[in-house]
Amino acid sequence: MNPSSSAASPALSPLRQDATVIGLVSVAHCISHFSQLLLAPLFPWLKEALDASYAELGFLMTIFFVVSCAVQTASGFVVDKLGPRPVLLGGLALLATAAFGFAASTGYWMTAFFCIVAGTGNGVFHPVDYTLLNKKVSAVRLGHAYSAHGITGSLGWALAPAMLVPITLAYSWRVALVCAGCLALAVWVLLWLNRDHLAIELAGPKSGTVSQAAGAEPTFDFLRIPAVWMCFGFFFLYAMVLSVVQAFAPEAARQLHGVPVSLVASCLTTYMVCAAGGMVLGGFLAADPARCERVVGVGIGVAACVALTLALTALPPMMVPVLFGVMGFASGISGPSRDMLVKRSTPEHSTGRVFGVVYSGLDIGQAVAPLFFGVLMDQHNYRGVLLGLAVVQTALIVSAFNVRKVRRTVAA
Repeated sequence: MNPSSSAASPALSPLRQDATVIGLVSVAHCISHFSQLLLAPLFPWLKEALDASYAELGFLMTIFFVVSCAVQTASGFVVDKLGPRPVLLGGLALLATAAFGFAASTGYWMTAFFCIVAGTGNGVFHPVDYTLLNKKVSAVRLGHAYSAHGITGSLGWALAPAMLVPITLAYSWRVALVCAGCLALAVWVLLWLNRDHLAIELAGPKSGTVSQAAGAEPTFDFLRIPAVWMCFGFFFLYAMVLSVVQAFAPEAARQLHGVPVSLVASCLTTYMVCAAGGMVLGGFLAADPARCERVVGVGIGVAACVALTLALTALPPMMVPVLFGVMGFASGISGPSRDMLVKRSTPEHSTGRVFGVVYSGLDIGQAVAPLFFGVLMDQHNYRGVLLGLAVVQTALIVSAFNVRKVRRTVAA
């Protein structure tokens, strides 16, 4: 079997139909990423309110992503069996519930419980989203679909600090989290009203023989494809990079370069907005799957150089958000090509399962990174945080080319 030829998208559909599916999936993806950053921008306030260290606050993120990882792996199988629509609506409902729960929390362990709820909701999105995009969007528009999907994810990350911090400053962190819950609930209503666009045909009970004859993979056979596990490792490293940027890099840069507290949140927002811009260009570059690894290598390489600059160079405070923007744009260019790496390694009829397993690497990476980098922050080793970021980015480049090497070896 040649994995790169699998997971075919439908023939050319009307633009409006494709755009509707892409829009609905992307809005839901925005809320998934937004919900991943409900707590991290509020760490300065939660540290006092919960009487917790940075390592303990990082552990809350670990709980979230460990649960999300387990759910993501399992939900891929559920999506392939039951379809993506009910799984997506259930995940959004859990994210809204968790946001309201965070707002009502009276202590550290109550917050930890709602991290479990939030992680459960977050775990469904990648298997759901990529199943819908791969099955309902025309092949010629798939690169742009991945681009839109990635852009809204980055905008969700950008929206979280941009929305939560000002509301917290004006009112309180509890009010900010209630507003976040209302936003997630509003998107749930939007998807419910447009639920017909999210339906896909499921194979009937008698279609198993036909599917097998057509070359469908048995339930767990995709796990024997080496490229799937190389993609898993790639996303593990990718997630570590994201975790450091989201939770610790802005504060580390503030301590090293004397950035005013009011600009710290803007570092992350600038990174995510510029990442979204980079993904627009990345969507066109991903139209040629043969160059995906090179696009990832160049984009992440530039981002690593920026991280080294932040770690080793004396900079005026106002330059720090600018460099975060450059790092975000370079990383964003690689986003659609990153997703194309997985699609080229996905056997037909296993989209939900493959994306569930591969993208669980994201959750594991985001679970592990806060434990290590949170300790560096508590030790005031801010330069070490940014140097560690550059090291992981370099390893990510190597991993991307290893995916291509393994895929070519199997094809040969």
